Amino acid sequence: MMGTYALTWDLDSIFRGGSDSEELKDYVRKTERYMDDLEAAIRTFTPPKNTDQTEELNKIVEILQVVSKKLSEFGAFVSCLSAQNVQDKKANMWQSKRSELGARLGNGLTEMDQVFVQVDDDVWKSLLNQAPFKAISFVLNERRSLAKDKLEVGKESLINDLGVDGYHAWGQMYDALVAKLSIEMNGEKLSVGQASNRLDNPDRSVRKEAFDKLQETWGEASDLFTETLNHLSGFRLQTYKHRKWENVLKEPLDYNRMSEKTLNAMWETITEYKKHYVPYMKKKAEKLGLERLSFYDVEAPFGEADQKMSFQEGAEFIIQQFRKFSPKMADFAEMAFEKRWIEAEDRSGKQPGGFCTSFPDSGETRIFMTYSGSPSSVATLAHELGHAYHQHVMNELPELNQGYAMNVAETASTFAEMIVADAAVKEASTEAEKMVLLEDKVQRSVAFFMNIHARFLFETRFYEERKQGVVSTERLNELMTEAQQEAYVHTLDEYDPTFWASKLHFHITDVPFYNFPYTFGYLFSMGIYAKALEVGPAFEDRYIALLQDTGRMNVEDLAKKHLDVDLEEKDFWVHALELCLSDLESFMDLV
Repeated sequence: MMGTYALTWDLDSIFRGGSDSEELKDYVRKTERYMDDLEAAIRTFTPPKNTDQTEELNKIVEILQVVSKKLSEFGAFVSCLSAQNVQDKKANMWQSKRSELGARLGNGLTEMDQVFVQVDDDVWKSLLNQAPFKAISFVLNERRSLAKDKLEVGKESLINDLGVDGYHAWGQMYDALVAKLSIEMNGEKLSVGQASNRLDNPDRSVRKEAFDKLQETWGEASDLFTETLNHLSGFRLQTYKHRKWENVLKEPLDYNRMSEKTLNAMWETITEYKKHYVPYMKKKAEKLGLERLSFYDVEAPFGEADQKMSFQEGAEFIIQQFRKFSPKMADFAEMAFEKRWIEAEDRSGKQPGGFCTSFPDSGETRIFMTYSGSPSSVATLAHELGHAYHQHVMNELPELNQGYAMNVAETASTFAEMIVADAAVKEASTEAEKMVLLEDKVQRSVAFFMNIHARFLFETRFYEERKQGVVSTERLNELMTEAQQEAYVHTLDEYDPTFWASKLHFHITDVPFYNFPYTFGYLFSMGIYAKALEVGPAFEDRYIALLQDTGRMNVEDLAKKHLDVDLEEKDFWVHALELCLSDLESFMDLV
């Protein structure tokens, strides 16, 4: 018999005492000492002339993995503190400290990479075949290749240093501004996260009120967010300009270890397939008694409000479905619930949205969300547990091989979500329930093919205009509306012009273009899911092997090795989209 799972997480097992933690202070001091050692080792590092000169490099790699692990641990804890309580000012101070240490590490790595560039190609290849470096050869080689595209070490270090109170500070300013926003609805004071949760209310009048209030709130503050977005993107573009990078997608594509040809093949295939979703949008409007859907109707629940699961029921359902596919993943999920690794309580003062963050030094993860009990909320919980399991199977690898990019991170999470969503449809007891659950799956396709596409279209066009100068609030609203109209194939009656302000992803500095990797992960996971159904229980170990390769391969090689497909050709994407259409067709047949 499963115990009762708590809605709040336990952070004390990481560092006792929250933002006042003495354990945290001591940990950061130790991290700084390791950072000193790393900087000292890098300063004396000279390009190896032959394969016998490996001692210096080996020492740097060893300290680097310790520093990376400790910085990730510290940064994850601070993110959790900020998320659980937006009023935690000490957490913001710790965030600044994390940025400072991150800049120091960035500078050190820049110096190290420049030494890598100076190593003779033949010596470099021989070095990477030696025992201490062979296991992490992909990452070391990647760092050397990317360094060739950057400026000389002094200029790159200056960019890193200025970024602390420039680039990254604008992202932090955005968080601080959002934390001060509140919305009054029916005499109740709500955070923007709580108000956003009402956008999936079955009652359209509640959705419309929440949407209008959010538009008003974001609109009143939009000039401030215009500042944060323009300055953040301006810093990024100036950096690209000095590096002579003309394509704004270079950094996100390099980060996600994928080619532009793969990205284009994906979006082009999606654009061709969107026509199949237009009848669904019309049918949903008809069922909701509308001429056309508005933006806040797209994710509205199709069935009655009683399609709910308590947190306990949602947790037990997820564990049960994971077990059918992978006992190891189910055991992990059960442990996460039992050890209180999940913050799901619906309360004021929390950040909006959800995330999963890893504590590599502790070997733990934490999941943050606001659980509402809807099918979508259960899917989100499964999604974040997929992220957590991905990190769990990486823990045994060298730290440098655990740096998987966002697109493959979204693969694991979306795969976990799919297991649960598919199971829910199959286990539906009535046609009405099956229709609700199928529609929830179709909604997710719409989100990845239309909502995410709108973000991608907006961001690429915004950056092109930003190259010419500051983009006004009015123009940002226009760009967003135009992107949504195109992405939703002009099917909506009302759009969300302030979405650029309300969506945190546009203001994140750690990862540029925080959009297309979601859609990539969704469709890539379709291919994995199809393979899992074909192979059966034996696929569990193959799945783990695929996840463990995500930090040491580009996505094209990963897909070729584990799925035997070519991501740069449309065939894979067509096959993945056909799988999505089967859900759509089942839903339309029921309706």
